[in-house]
Parts: sequence; structure tokens; C-alpha cells
Amino acid sequence: LESDDAWMRDVGPTGVVDRHGEVRGVDWHFNAWAKYNNWHDDDRLPQQIADYLGVERLQPTLNGRRIVLEGGSIDVDGDGLLLTTEECLLSDVQARNPGLTRDQIETVLKENLGVRAVVWLHRGIAGDDTHGHIDDCTRFVAPRTVLTAVEDDAGDANYEPLRENLERLRAFRDPQGQRLEVVTLPMPSPLEFDGQRLPASYANFYIANGRVMVPTFNDTRDREALRIIADLFPGREVVGIHAVDLVWGLGTLHCLTQQEPG
Repeated sequence: LESDDAWMRDVGPTGVVDRHGEVRGVDWHFNAWAKYNNWHDDDRLPQQIADYLGVERLQPTLNGRRIVLEGGSIDVDGDGLLLTTEECLLSDVQARNPGLTRDQIETVLKENLGVRAVVWLHRGIAGDDTHGHIDDCTRFVAPRTVLTAVEDDAGDANYEPLRENLERLRAFRDPQGQRLEVVTLPMPSPLEFDGQRLPASYANFYIANGRVMVPTFNDTRDREALRIIADLFPGREVVGIHAVDLVWGLGTLHCLTQQEPG
């Protein structure tokens, strides 16, 4: 299959399971994060993958217009909750769906992904050229349980955005009035390449069937991050994968992958 880049999380179909147990592939329109020009091969991949797997393909639309969305901009708990950021889905910068309101976007997400509520955080991390993908800062690890990155250095660009995200998570109540269980995850020390901040984050881990693969950065906090994630996944082997070379391309393990529902 021809593609324009390696980020299958953003360009591949989002797998869902309907009430009858049938797997469907949600084919969002992809326009290279509303930033780059080379995206036409990527935008064809969901149809090609769905055809190869023999699953039905769904194309979300609103008012006759296809919805632009990347897989890295959302995270779900499998029990009706979805995480995203205002910076990505609501900002006029790199606007994916100009003119759509928060309520309209929530309706699209609920109708196509089967979620009941959306947890809106404000911003993602510094260096993220997607402008606010959730998978670099906050992830579900179980129903109503989130792991969210925090920055201890008050002088770092990530300190305030991640502090605000933490406050929003702690204040959130689901439709039944239940709180989220919130676990914090450290950030690695800042990484730069040619003067550009890179989006290095332990939150960009990938959950496989028997393992969790976690990006590491030859950083003093690698071991702590692996321990925290291992405590949250007692039934899976947690494997650290050196990801400095990957993050030079502005993504790591979660960005490279897209799971298929079993």
C-alpha cells in the first residue's frame, strides 16, 4: 500500500465493534493535520485496509462534509468515555473542520464511536506539530482510569498546560456522576533537534495483546515511567523501546500503530 508517511495512528481506520459484534472501520478524512500538502495516498489507506480485512467502512459526515480527524487526537476507555483536546479539535490554528462547534464535534464522535461523554482537555505538549494530540499527554489505561503527563519544572513550556489538564481530569464527572481515577506520569527532560523542541513523552505508549511498549529516551525518568505503567498493566509485560530516533520525526510508538479490534 502506498502512503505519504509512517503515522498509521492518524491515517489508518479507527476500529469499532457494533452491537452485533461486527468490526467496522471508521474512515475519517485525512488532510495531513491541516498543515502539509502530501496526504492523498494516506487518505486512501482506510479504504484499502478495510477492503483487505473485509470489513465495512464508515465515512463520518456532517452537513454533507466529511469529518477530518486523526486517531492520535482521541483516546477511548472502551466504556463510553473519550479524551481529546480543544487545541486540536476546536482551534482556528490547523483547523480540521472549520465552522463546527464543540457540540457538533461531540455529536459526530458519539454517533460514530459509540461514546457517551467527551473529556475535553485544553492543550497538548510542546513540540507537537499536530497541534494538540491527546496521545502525547493523557491516555486511558482502563475504564474511567487515566494516566496523564505532568511537568515538575515550572519554567518548562509544558508545565502550565499539563497542570491545567490535570485539574480538568480531577474535576470531570461522567454521565453517572462518577469521577475519573487519575494517575500522573513524569515527562522526560526536554529534547531538541536543530533548535526545535521535540514531542518526547512516555504517554505515547502502545497497548498490545500481551505487552505494553513504552517509548524511552535515555533519560533519568525512564525507569520511573516504566514502573508506573507496569503497575497499571499487571497482566502485560511492559517493554521500553529507545525512541529518540523516532521522535526526531515528531512521533513515537502510539503514532506508528493502529490496533484492530479482536
